[in-house]
Amino acid sequence: MKKCIIVDDVPLNIVLAQKMLSSFKMEMSKAKNGQEACDMLRNGYEPDIMILDLMMPIMDGFQVLEEIRSGKAGNKDLPIIVLSALNREEDINRAMSLGANDFVTKPIIMNRLVNAVKTALGE
Repeated sequence: MKKCIIVDDVPLNIVLAQKMLSSFKMEMSKAKNGQEACDMLRNGYEPDIMILDLMMPIMDGFQVLEEIRSGKAGNKDLPIIVLSALNREEDINRAMSLGANDFVTKPIIMNRLVNAVKTALGE
């Protein structure tokens, strides 16, 4: 069974994403900030995909992208979908240049998130 980790500091956003992605029948894990997510990856958790918020306390999503893509946390090729309320062009460009596979803006449009996950997982 595929595994997904959703990283967001707002519990409701995690619940919404889990419900929207329930058709994938994936094991869902969550982290409340980037540090928690990177610690999980360093401790051997191997998700097939990550849904990542950008604005979080302790370690933001930009830092998480840098940690993963540099090989300091988990699989550097992990598919990462950014899911963020930051929708300025410079934020989107920064996330993509740091290695995000896709960028979905909040409020979440279910079809957009589902299609991004399908593409990232090669389905």
